[in-house]
Amino acid sequence: MSDRRKYPNPREEDIYAGDRRVSRPDSALPDWHIPDAKYRPIPIAWFAAAFLLQLTLLTVVFIVLSAQSGWITIALSSLITGAIGMWTWERGMKDTGAGWKIATALVLAAQLAFVCLGASARL
Repeated sequence: MSDRRKYPNPREEDIYAGDRRVSRPDSALPDWHIPDAKYRPIPIAWFAAAFLLQLTLLTVVFIVLSAQSGWITIALSSLITGAIGMWTWERGMKDTGAGWKIATALVLAAQLAFVCLGASARL
């Protein structure tokens, strides 16, 4: 069966890459819109989510526990950081390149280090 009978009457300008099977007969869609694409998560989204979530939670913990011993703040912040790290790895960071893994681990460790430094005055 020829392409002409199988895929009838696409306009010439709707045919993509010379293949009649790949045509966009709906002219209401802009050229850049690909309706049949699927969502593919990217490492920057996981990295940013981990960074922002840790930043928010550690700030809240530091402020709420400011009258308590620094050890409590450090312990709770470490648990939160570990949980965020595990969550990020399970979301897909474990399958990314080494650069993303290293950057994520360094950022999580750096933010935890700042909290530990601040809480060390209360030890």
